[in-house]
Amino acid sequence: MAWGGGFGGPFFGGGGHRASTDSGLPFGGIPGELMAEATKLLATEPPHPKAAFAFSQRPSPSERQRLTLARLVAKYPGYLYGGSLLVLALSLILQAGPKLTEYAIDHGMIPGHHSLEVITVCATTYLVLALFSALLQRVQVDVTGRLAARVMQDLRIRVFTHLQRLSLDFFSEEKAGVLMSRMTSDIENLQQLVQDGISQFATQGLTMIVISVILFTTNVTLATWTVLLVVPLLFVLSIWFHRASERGYLLTRDRIATVLADLSESLYGVRVVTAHNRQRRNIRNHRHVVGAYRDANFYTGRVSAVYGPTTVMIGILGQGLLLGIGGHLYLEHRLSLGALIAFFLYLNRFFSPIQLLVQQYNSLQQGRSSITRLRELLETPPSVDERDDANELATIDGRITFEHVTFGYDPDHPVLTDVNLEIAAGESVAFVGPTGAGKSTIAKLANRFYDPTAGRVLVDGVDVRTVTLRSLRNQVGVVPQEPFLFAGSIRTNLSFGRPEATDAEIEEAIDVVGLRDLVDRLPAGIDTEVHERGQTLSAGERQLLALARAFLARPRVLILDEATSSLDLQSETIVERALDRILEGRSAILIAHRLTTAQRADRIVVVDRGGIVETGTPAQLLATGGAYATMYAAWLASGGRDATREATP
Repeated sequence: MAWGGGFGGPFFGGGGHRASTDSGLPFGGIPGELMAEATKLLATEPPHPKAAFAFSQRPSPSERQRLTLARLVAKYPGYLYGGSLLVLALSLILQAGPKLTEYAIDHGMIPGHHSLEVITVCATTYLVLALFSALLQRVQVDVTGRLAARVMQDLRIRVFTHLQRLSLDFFSEEKAGVLMSRMTSDIENLQQLVQDGISQFATQGLTMIVISVILFTTNVTLATWTVLLVVPLLFVLSIWFHRASERGYLLTRDRIATVLADLSESLYGVRVVTAHNRQRRNIRNHRHVVGAYRDANFYTGRVSAVYGPTTVMIGILGQGLLLGIGGHLYLEHRLSLGALIAFFLYLNRFFSPIQLLVQQYNSLQQGRSSITRLRELLETPPSVDERDDANELATIDGRITFEHVTFGYDPDHPVLTDVNLEIAAGESVAFVGPTGAGKSTIAKLANRFYDPTAGRVLVDGVDVRTVTLRSLRNQVGVVPQEPFLFAGSIRTNLSFGRPEATDAEIEEAIDVVGLRDLVDRLPAGIDTEVHERGQTLSAGERQLLALARAFLARPRVLILDEATSSLDLQSETIVERALDRILEGRSAILIAHRLTTAQRADRIVVVDRGGIVETGTPAQLLATGGAYATMYAAWLASGGRDATREATP
């Protein structure tokens, strides 16, 4: 990692605070008095080699498999088999206690059979087994914890990778908070299930089987009554609980996703909320959303409140009846006292796992609901997909052709209809027209953010649907209207499209777009950290950084989506000067609201009502007196560039 001036530089040393303050940025370095300790800490940091990972637009065969809990844990058979053996050993060891109690009573406590030695041996064995079971439980927790950590790491990477493959329309329709809930609360529920729930279910389920066998070996009559009276009632009740709780937990997962979506939207829009005094209404709306989540939890709570106490009541009534039957068998000398006591000890242990399973069943249902939602996400295909036989797009000249292109975000309401256009290699074309006419849509089709519903988009005569997305987008760069900067350094943001770029190439990009003044006044130059979304920089500075990022990526075609629409006159002048340098020798699509930007293009295309109205050079369009001439006259009437200057403080 590059640290600019190093630990002795102004960014990390005591001078960093002063430099940051002078530049108007908050201090983000390490205070001088902590430098020695930070250096010691970093000296003990182990090396972290880069992970060998290659992203592919096409999912691997394992990623195409249906998401199930069994497939997740089966990837680690060592932990799975080890955990299973520990569960089996614990289930057997923990059930030795009542048998030792039975032996101690029948052979060491019955009148005429007093034996302190038998009691001592049984008690000592009991203690040793208890200590051994505690040791096994500790190992089991460690094994299941490691299994859960690895499984959740795989799942998080798989979900995140799938999100990288999905197309833009998915993110336009789905709320960010809902996706965050899939990556956080849903996966955390699964982690809790893998770490504790599965082992507990296996332990308690195996315990019930072991106890059932022991009950029948102890006394067939009492065991038969247990199976006939208690088990059917518990079985029917459990089926009802399974169905009712499953509905409840699916509803709960949906409601918590809505809560997180509302929270995320409010946080991202906090400036707009504050400006329009929407705090009270937002709180009221969030109360409704949280209330719906509360009601879903109330439902699952009521279901559990019915199931838990009912199983307890069935257990108590069953024990009372079996006590009467067992007492009668003892009086008839058909059952020893030790065997009767051991039977009831096992009977208590038979009902105890049921209570624990009730508690763990909530975890199971939450995990099942979470995996259902995650499965739905992973089975969502990208609308813009890559063919299995897609080829690498060779280095292009930059000729872009639209052949009878029709497209609509909603297929029933087309935005573009039968569009035909060719952009020559090295030509810059500006698209102008009213809002909603389809200008940005044409640009999104060019780099295959979307696929046309009819017609074709060609690059150098090659249908963009037949080439890999990576090879296409490596050569078609985009500068959006609102440039997005990631939390990190200026260097990281500039080299986002080409992480392997050298310092000399980065410096060249800075000079080309006119960023030198900004970089020179920052406390650590290109290694200065910028805040999330670049909030500490002006709109013009963010736009220049986006242009430098696009220049450094070296695309053959550049798409600029209203790159100057939100800038003041001074910033616009700087950005347009940078554009002149960047567009040299490149094909360009300029989405322009300002005619000053459109006039810099080789050709202007007027888009209206879903089609191309007219096309030509600025002089040709003015001479024909059509739609562009009308727009130009209206622009001049409003003062043109002078009106922009007067509106700029």
